[in-house]
Amino acid sequence: MNGAPPQTPWLNALGAADAEAFRTLGSERQYRPGVVLFHRGDEPGAVLAILDGWAKLVMPGPQGKEVILGFAGPGELLGDVAALDGSPRSATAEAVGAVRALVVTRAAFEGFVANRPAVALALMRSLARRLRGADEQQLEFASYDVVGRVARRLVELCDQHGEPHERGVLAGLALSQDELAAWTASSREAVAKALQVLRRLGWIETRRRAILVLDLQALRDYAR
Repeated sequence: MNGAPPQTPWLNALGAADAEAFRTLGSERQYRPGVVLFHRGDEPGAVLAILDGWAKLVMPGPQGKEVILGFAGPGELLGDVAALDGSPRSATAEAVGAVRALVVTRAAFEGFVANRPAVALALMRSLARRLRGADEQQLEFASYDVVGRVARRLVELCDQHGEPHERGVLAGLALSQDELAAWTASSREAVAKALQVLRRLGWIETRRRAILVLDLQALRDYAR
């Protein structure tokens, strides 16, 4: 959130030999936009490594509203925690757009991690990063108003998935206001007002399912 470089996804962090060996363990599958890859509460099963596209991790929130825990993109794993501890899936994974993923059985994933120390270390680093992110998100919900939470999410989108633009940075991931609300534990109306505030400040422009950040540094300073 303070200008740190994007973190290397798990699959990309592996050595060439380990990455190639992992790819031989599974089979590729294609998922259409909106398709659920697995549901919260499902028994632990296969691990998915995303090769292309993005998936969102969601849980039910108050009054049945969806809460988005985060997004997983190319090189990142889904279902690894359930595979390792044998507990039911902790969240639902849904394809945001078209997704191509490598599907590896739980047994094959466990054996792969157990027999390759460098792989296990990369996995521990990935899990630690996600735990740190969850801690920061809890602090964020307690410490920031909706404008601050939206600003932080936009900075995160720019840092991790941003696309250079002649006038700034496209925030990456075509999210709706409903999805942005679910990701900031806010209502759609509150998110709309927050975006209006940021537009008035001249920091962003909004388009249909796209946000152009005009002044990323100002947004970053506000989000600290």
